[in-house]
Amino acid sequence: MPQPITATNDFVVKFANVNGSGSASANGLFAKSILRMGVPIASRNIFPSNIQGLPTWFEVRVSEAGHMGRRGGVDMMVAMNPQTWDRDVAEIEPGGYLFYDSTRPMPKSKFRDDITVIGCPLTEITNAAYSDPRQRQLFKNIVYLGALSALLDLEVEAVQQSIAAQFKGKEKLVPANYAALEMGRNWAQANLACPIGLTLRRADKVGDRIFVEGNAAAGLGAVYGGATVCAWYPITPSTSLAEAFEKYCTRLRKDPETGANRYAIVQAEDELASIGMVIGAAWNGARAFTATSGPGVSLMQEFLGLAYFAEIPAVLFDVQRAGPSTGMPTRTQQSDLLSAAYASHGDTKHVLLLPQDPGECFTFGADAFDLADRLQTPIFVMLDLDIGMNDWLCEPFAWDPNRRMDRGKVLDAAALDEAKDFGRYLDVDGDGIPYRTWPGTHPEKGAFFTRGTSRDRQARYTEEGAPYVDNMQRLLRKFDTAKSLVPRPVTTPAREKARDGVIYYGSSSAAMREALVALEEQGVHLDAMRIRAFPFHQDVADFIAAHERVFVVEQNRDAQLRTLLVNEEEIDPAKLVPVLHYDGTPITARFIQAAIADRASSANVLPFRKATP
Repeated sequence: MPQPITATNDFVVKFANVNGSGSASANGLFAKSILRMGVPIASRNIFPSNIQGLPTWFEVRVSEAGHMGRRGGVDMMVAMNPQTWDRDVAEIEPGGYLFYDSTRPMPKSKFRDDITVIGCPLTEITNAAYSDPRQRQLFKNIVYLGALSALLDLEVEAVQQSIAAQFKGKEKLVPANYAALEMGRNWAQANLACPIGLTLRRADKVGDRIFVEGNAAAGLGAVYGGATVCAWYPITPSTSLAEAFEKYCTRLRKDPETGANRYAIVQAEDELASIGMVIGAAWNGARAFTATSGPGVSLMQEFLGLAYFAEIPAVLFDVQRAGPSTGMPTRTQQSDLLSAAYASHGDTKHVLLLPQDPGECFTFGADAFDLADRLQTPIFVMLDLDIGMNDWLCEPFAWDPNRRMDRGKVLDAAALDEAKDFGRYLDVDGDGIPYRTWPGTHPEKGAFFTRGTSRDRQARYTEEGAPYVDNMQRLLRKFDTAKSLVPRPVTTPAREKARDGVIYYGSSSAAMREALVALEEQGVHLDAMRIRAFPFHQDVADFIAAHERVFVVEQNRDAQLRTLLVNEEEIDPAKLVPVLHYDGTPITARFIQAAIADRASSANVLPFRKATP
């Protein structure tokens, strides 16, 4: 039997529960209490798409070193769901720990010989203390939180502070939760060997960082970006983004003198209607957006083509989930890249922003509105469920109070009076971006037809080939201009000169950073590039050209980023090695490490210095 795992401030605890049992609250308290001890954590909620009854998991990565991605593997399983027992027990690392409700005896065959089994009669404890069935169910979660605090040396004061914060405004509930916490803690201290090999120790590694989900960050970014109109249709996992925008608007978008709302939020009848409203509001000069997911983007195709061809700003927050069709609504993927990049029929190319965490959700969420106005086109901010619906530890959001909105090439009445000639689709600067006006700007000048049909530079309807080609080529010039406006990729060189590289993006970034450290320890050195936007900056093609092979890490089946790279940069497909993870759970550092190490070994990839005679 392997020795029990011993680790301080560096382990993984996973909770296996039943959806609707109230466990989410207790598990969140566990995570936030560790943060209160100054120890960084990364939490992942893996939940079903029904209201209650199906299995749900909550994973907490404790990492004083600051790794924010999933590591892979479980050091301690808190097994509270009989339906998933076998699967949950199988996940535990050799030498790990199993914590379970021992009220009812379990056959020996249900355990493993290479782990430490810790039983606590949670149902018996709660049945003795509470008569109400719902109280028994809810407080059972707090009782096991108390037991875990003793087993892991989690400071009880930190848990109490978290409870008090969670029930702020409902202070009457605090004493009862304190009592349940003490019940579990006292039983564990009296009947179990506390602490076990996994322990927590107060540190000072959290600093002033905040713990926030990406959807909330993006919603706040939209407010700071000047958005005043949100039209949306509820869809998992983007609903909380629109709700966050509304919450922040009630505080930040009210007239200070009259108290009147200075924003409009419309829950449309469907996704097509919502993007239509956004386009209409933007055509009139408002900054407008919608929040959706892959199925919604599919339904918005016709209007997206209109916005692209008529050149109307719009912002779409696409919180990606597992597809196709309904797919797995509460599971994460990066599977909308191609559908967003080329949304609508015909020849279209859309700008995509690829945030890695809530910090960039806020920044890119605000920047998207400047980009939409400057480029007069839809801008996609590509989150996913992992970023959008999980809390991440990140730096406090920063904002320059002197920053002003960039509305792009908009002619006011005075500019129209001075202009000798106004052509709505006339490129006078060579960047592919024409000048525009807003309705009502001038009583006589600046009027034009906004249409989805072909037209000439003065917005006059035509089906002649030459004006159509002229317009389509100008749209390509505009897309090329976008390369200099979107966020540049971030490159991290290997510690030793490397022949090969790796490209990644979005929520894969946290696990990728940890995997790079592990690969380096194995002697596999890779230069790394995190792509932050499409169209690709010239840096991307240069990075690929500088390496013999480049691994492309993404969370979808069909290597969609790799496809974009091949199509747009004319890269030899053989040079791009796909590393694909798409089971609906967030990618892990161990998965990336193993996938790249296997390929590196089979191809005799060595550090450049060692490979050179």
